[in-house]
This record gives sequence, structure tokens and C-alpha cells, in this order.
Amino acid sequence: MATVVKSMAVEGIDGFVVEVEATTLKGAQQMISIIGLGDQAVKEAAERMQATIEFCGYEIPKDKVIISLAPGNRRKRGSHYDLAMTIALLENTNQIVVKNIDSYAYIGELSLNGNIRPCYGILPMVNSAKQHGIKSIIVPADNLDEAKSVSGIDVIGMSTLRDTIRFLEGKMSPNHSKMVAPKTEIENPVYSKITDTPDFADVKGQDELIDAVVLGAAGGHNILMIGEPGSGKTMIAERIPTILPTMTEKEALEVTKIHSISGLVEPGQGLMKWRPFRAPHHNVSLNALVGGGSYAQPGEVSLSHNGVLFLDELAEFSKSTLDALRQPLQDKKVTISRVNGTNTYPANFMFVTAMNPCPCGYYMTQKCRCTDYEIMHYRNKISGPILERIDIQKWVKSVGYFDLEEAHQYRNSESLRCIVENARKIQEERFRDYPDVNCNAQMTTSLIQKFCKLDEESTNVLKEASERFGYSARVIHKLLKMARTAADIRGCENIEKEDIVYVLGCRDLDQSNSKLYTIG
Repeated sequence: MATVVKSMAVEGIDGFVVEVEATTLKGAQQMISIIGLGDQAVKEAAERMQATIEFCGYEIPKDKVIISLAPGNRRKRGSHYDLAMTIALLENTNQIVVKNIDSYAYIGELSLNGNIRPCYGILPMVNSAKQHGIKSIIVPADNLDEAKSVSGIDVIGMSTLRDTIRFLEGKMSPNHSKMVAPKTEIENPVYSKITDTPDFADVKGQDELIDAVVLGAAGGHNILMIGEPGSGKTMIAERIPTILPTMTEKEALEVTKIHSISGLVEPGQGLMKWRPFRAPHHNVSLNALVGGGSYAQPGEVSLSHNGVLFLDELAEFSKSTLDALRQPLQDKKVTISRVNGTNTYPANFMFVTAMNPCPCGYYMTQKCRCTDYEIMHYRNKISGPILERIDIQKWVKSVGYFDLEEAHQYRNSESLRCIVENARKIQEERFRDYPDVNCNAQMTTSLIQKFCKLDEESTNVLKEASERFGYSARVIHKLLKMARTAADIRGCENIEKEDIVYVLGCRDLDQSNSKLYTIG
């Protein structure tokens, strides 16, 4: 009769239960056969199991061993099934006696000397085990902090196979098994108290741009910064996460799950407390940015979920790579299809970009020698659909070194974050009946019509700008969302004319291109 124990697998950012069945066939050639659509790491587990079992003082069966990973029609990959397969085999051959062997799920890779190594994807697997009614789970000790982030399930961290067996046989008390109480609270980050964290207090001479950045952070709006080299675009972008609101427990779980399956959660690390900031180089491949590979792994757009994706030198990215961002920017998720499966990952990020105004970078200064045609050709590397999805387009003026010495110190990140959090609280109350909407930038057309009503004077101003610059309906909707955020920052219930005028002033690239077209 086969022995059945439970383990977990990862598919996308979610997990599913894998039943590990072990039995022996009398009279057959001695070997260990693992079936159930496992990858190379699963197949190599047979060698690791044999070495580990002998090292720990147990015996390899003289008969043929068959281990099945069910369901057999779903692919499994990774080395974390080692512990479950070994426990099942030892129980089936009566080398260990465990009364409630099926009360636990087992996750862990075994070394040749019986140690349990850490694995990727622990958080989604533990979370899925809880959802499937599993009460207790044994994980590698190095993954304990990550696993205990899930409440409602007993997590037991083990360092060796021997300790695991002693615990299962009742020879080791729970205190020695590192059993921990679930952890549900997330510490609030206080960026201003962290000395090595960038702060907006370092930015001088860019008051107007910082106000636009606060607008973007308060409403979740995308930002494009245009300016000559050395004007501070990257410096400002790196500080945007310091003014974003603290992640909720749900957001932190989502972010940590994505980073866990990507192998970016270090051993001993629990829930991620800071919003992610991803800044891929402009030669990044399409698969690395959007996601892909043989097993449809998440890319940069998903790794920046609930955080910031920063693309510096935007015009240097390939056109196909940039155009691949259309769906994630619009749908807040990305679906990747491969031969081995199709996975959908969340991609709800704040899109922040920076670029030079012309090929040489010194447009409208004496250094610039670019023609209008060269400037327009350079800017047209960024397609219209991508530009339409960027709400705020601000010019970054250059500030000289000696001017910086005289410039006054502007607000720091802590004071700016207070403004952003106050605006987000208003939005949280506004969208309390809409669970899929967290900020103004995520409003649907029906919500725009409900919460972004304009008076006649404001409508006329917006209509005049639309006729002048040829705004599409998408751009108009983005302007209305931005105006709603501007009103929230001021604490006003209704959008007023000054809000419309202000957000129209946040479209500097439209005005610059309009002048170039007129000259041409």
C-alpha cells in the first residue's frame, strides 16, 4: 500500500497541493523512479535521496521504488519535494513510524549530508497550504521568517532530516522545532529615520517638479521627466518610493510572493516592508521586462508591482520593448503564455520615466546643434500610445552648482509623504465600495463620470486645451483623474478651474512638440 504525504507546488504566484505517493515493487530491479511531470531538478532528487538516507543511518530499499507526484497532469519543478519524498519512502518501508504523517505538508531540499536547504516560492506555497485547509507545514529553517508571515497556519522550521524525523516520531518537543506563532503585523517604515535612504531634502531648485511628483504619488499617476543630462531626473526618481504610502498587509503579501518565486527573497527575510523600486537598463530584453522564459517567470513589470518602475533614457529602449508595456499599463496585469504553461501576474505599478529632450540632450541651450527634424525623430521613438499612458510630462530645468548653494532647502520626504497619505485617505474613503480601485489613477470610465464632474468654466478650459493639442479621450480621462487628485491634495470636494489649469500645466511635452510642429 502506498504512503501518501502532502507537499506544495507553485504555479504563477499561487500554489497548489501535491500528493507525494511512495511504494515499492517486490522483485523488480533496484532503482528509484519519480513520475508526475517533474523537471530535471525533480528527477535528480532520486540521487539526493539515496545519499541522504544512507548518511542518516537508514537503508535504501532493495526493490524498485516508485514515487508519484499527483496530480500527474500538472508540471512540477524545483527541488523542494525532496523532504516529502524521503519521509514518504521511509514511512512506507517501516523505517520510521509517524502517527499523523498526513497532518503536515513538507517543503525542503535535502543536501547529501542530511541538511535541509532553503527554497524559492515559500510564501505562496504556505499561503496556498492554509487555503487548502492544511493546519501545519514543515519548511527549511532558513525560510522560517518568510513562511511565518502567513497567519492561521502552524509553521515549523527544520534544519536537518534527522531533526524532522525525531519531531514527527514525538522524540523532539515543539520548542526544539522552532515552531512559531503567526505574524500578521507589518512595521511602518519611517524613511526619515534611516540614514542611508535617499530623501527629497537633498533636492534643491526643483520646487515645481517636486509638486508634480507629489501629485503623481498621491494619485498613482505615471510620470515622464524631460531634461538635459545632470538636471536631477534620476535623483528625483530614486526618491519617489520614500513618499509613497506604507504598504498594507495585502500589498506586502502580493509583493513578497512575486519576489519569492523569483528567488529574490533572502534567507531569513520576512514580508517586504518597502515598496519595490525597479530600474532596468535600456538594453533589457523583452522577456526580462515583461516576463517570460521556459516557465513564464515574472519580469520587471511584475517585480515592481505596488511600487515604482523607472525607465531612464526612455528613448534608448527598443520600440518593441516599450510597446509591450501597453497592456500592463492599461490592465495592471500581464499574461505570459509558454509551451510549459500560461501565467498571469499582477503589474500595478507607478510608471516613472526620464529622457533627454533631443539627441544631444541640450535642447533650447547654446550647446544644442540639433535640427527640428532630428529632435522630432528622436522623440518619435516613443510611440503615441505609450505617451498617452503617461499622465504627467514635466520639464526638468537645469540648476547650476553655484545656484544650488544659494537655493533654499525644500520639503523632506517625511513632510511630502504626509501630503500623499492624506490624499490617499480621501481616496480610500471614496473607493471603499470598489475593492479593485485603490487610487484615482485606477478609476474606470463610470467612476470618472461619478467623481470628476466639472462646472461650465472648467469644462471650457479643458475643451480649449483639447482642441489646441488634439487630446484623445484617454488623455482627457487622465487629465480628469489628475484634477481629482489635485483637488484631494487641497482637501476640496469638487474639482475647480485651478485644478484643471494646474494639470494642463503638467503636460510640458505636448506644448514643446506643438511648437516644433508649428515651426516645421
